[in-house]
Amino acid sequence: MSERTYFRDRVMALVERFEDGLPIDAGERDALIEELSTWQAGRIPEYGRLERRGAWPPALPTDVFRFRRIAAHPPSEDVRVFLSSGTTSAMRSMHPYRDLSLYDCVARATARTMLFPDRESMDLVMLAPHERDAPDSSLDYMIARFSEWFGSRSTWVWRDGALHLDHLVEVLDAAETSGRPVALLGTSFAFVHAEDGLAKRRFALPEGSRVMQTGGYKGRSREVNPDLLLRAISDRYGIDDAFVINEFGATELSSQMYETTLRDRLRGSEGSRRLWAPPWMRATPVDPDSLEPVEGERVGLLRVDDCANLDSVCCIQTGDLAQRSGDGILVLGRAPGAVPRGCSLAADQALGRDV
Repeated sequence: MSERTYFRDRVMALVERFEDGLPIDAGERDALIEELSTWQAGRIPEYGRLERRGAWPPALPTDVFRFRRIAAHPPSEDVRVFLSSGTTSAMRSMHPYRDLSLYDCVARATARTMLFPDRESMDLVMLAPHERDAPDSSLDYMIARFSEWFGSRSTWVWRDGALHLDHLVEVLDAAETSGRPVALLGTSFAFVHAEDGLAKRRFALPEGSRVMQTGGYKGRSREVNPDLLLRAISDRYGIDDAFVINEFGATELSSQMYETTLRDRLRGSEGSRRLWAPPWMRATPVDPDSLEPVEGERVGLLRVDDCANLDSVCCIQTGDLAQRSGDGILVLGRAPGAVPRGCSLAADQALGRDV
């Protein structure tokens, strides 16, 4: 058995235990992160250059993915390369995969738990490009898999680079008439386009309908405060706001985090909006300078340790502000101003620059 197969099987075993409802000890996850990061440091020069400064393995800043190919295998073994949605190809993060089976495994388990816990399948409406039109998008790849795993019927209303409002209205009118609940899946900027184009048109979608929105704007639409967009979506489609769920993902990650509101509602409990990290992932706010975990609910930069990041680096340092909230995490948007000092120093070290 190769070392890669050994690590893949260990992560998949964690996911299978989670799906079986068995507890996963955080210490076991942390030990796996330690072993996997050591293996990756020996195969990825940029990661191997980082110095360990605390109890945890060093985390690679996401900016490094924009400048170097970060992978534990040669390009000849790539089966898929995902790119971030940047404005220029030279500045887009790249995440190569040697095998997508682990990505699929964690995406399905997480979505089943947080997005479709009450339904084996339902009608899906995609406010996002089809995978064939955006083969380098991890989000569009994931949504296409949702169609296979969870979709009784799937309709894409984003074609040729634009949202087709007439088609969206037609599909939602049919859902109202049939009484079949639907799940609307798309980016925040797509839902803002719908808000701008639908004017006073309102829907009363059947009970059990839901919305998954994700991602930012990147100049593709006007930006809307998240709370305002949540209320607008709930009002527009007649969906209880507990069934409007934000998904947090990134090109540099293989796992996703989801808001807990739908899960909490179905369990008969109510909690504040927060992102839930699956048990093979560690999401931690860290100090912008030292990159060490902060105490309590202090705001820090979001560090994510993702065991499903098998083919790149499992320890990732983002530039997003975050804070703990109960058993979850709040992501507060990008840190303003210059790149935080800790991230800048780590990026320079990874890229072999003088620091």
